[in-house]
Amino acid sequence: MSGKIKLGKSRDSRTRRKAKTQDAEAVLKLQQELKQQTDFTNYLLTKGFSTATIKRFIRDTEYFLQWSEKENVPVENASYADVLHFIQGKREKVKQRTISIQINSLKHYFNFLATTGQAGENPTTQIQIRGIKRKTLYDILKKSELESLYHNFELPKEDNPNKNQNWFKTAVLASKRNKVILGLMVYQGLTVYELGTLTEKDMKLREGKVFVAGSRRSEERELTLEAHQILDIMEYQLKTRNEILQQTKKQSDNFFVSTGTSEHFNNTMQKLMQKLNKQNSKVTSAKQIRASVITHWLKLYNLRQVQYMAGHRFVSSTESYLVNDLDDLSEDVSKFHPIG
Repeated sequence: MSGKIKLGKSRDSRTRRKAKTQDAEAVLKLQQELKQQTDFTNYLLTKGFSTATIKRFIRDTEYFLQWSEKENVPVENASYADVLHFIQGKREKVKQRTISIQINSLKHYFNFLATTGQAGENPTTQIQIRGIKRKTLYDILKKSELESLYHNFELPKEDNPNKNQNWFKTAVLASKRNKVILGLMVYQGLTVYELGTLTEKDMKLREGKVFVAGSRRSEERELTLEAHQILDIMEYQLKTRNEILQQTKKQSDNFFVSTGTSEHFNNTMQKLMQKLNKQNSKVTSAKQIRASVITHWLKLYNLRQVQYMAGHRFVSSTESYLVNDLDDLSEDVSKFHPIG
């Protein structure tokens, strides 16, 4: 296989930042380890998969290649029935989830064979393993409930008797930061990972937009900010963030900085979600808020627009949220057209 190998975007990448040296070393080591499947390995690297994922794909493919050799089945001519036969031999040995993972690996392998002209149609395309738990369905929050979380987010009152206490000053800074975080969740549907990797340069306030870098699991995108968000973001960027950095004596490129000694963004999110749950007991997680946002987007925009806004690499990921929309419809039918 010829041509340069494109690495998947790293945690620190922005737009088209050059791959880090350690990634190149990891690729070389991976190619040496998997020299039996060099072409397939290179193909997976061009798709942006991590080294750990590639190793799993190669391992699962080896199982099938060993089986096909034993059963005298030419891999390039393997049929839907052949793959089913391979699955049947595993049902009593491994869990359904493991079989599903192995089939996914084979899908990539047969796509590779088709791309390189070594095989025709992918025999795994129509295979789905039953009994596997699919995408979690969330209790979707109404649009008014999402906006209420933001507009009614309580900040410590400046005339509080403890206003000169250090702990109170810290609480004020954390609350102002958290309201900005909440706004990006409610209006732009950002994930916890994306919030934690935002930098100052990503906030394009003059344009009224925020840039969200891509990752191995998501695509980069530029999203419009709501007018009422911009003032809060501007105050945080110009004042609050600098005060947090001074208070904690930290140096960070991250847009959101913790007020404590920890550098872990998950700690910040955990405390924020606890506060939101007190504000509205229906709120359970950041994923639930994102699912609610995407579900409402699907009522306003077409599927491809929502795919871009959500940063989904595949449109099927966006389509999965249509189930939540159907649940809302069923609720409306029961409400306005009760049976009996």
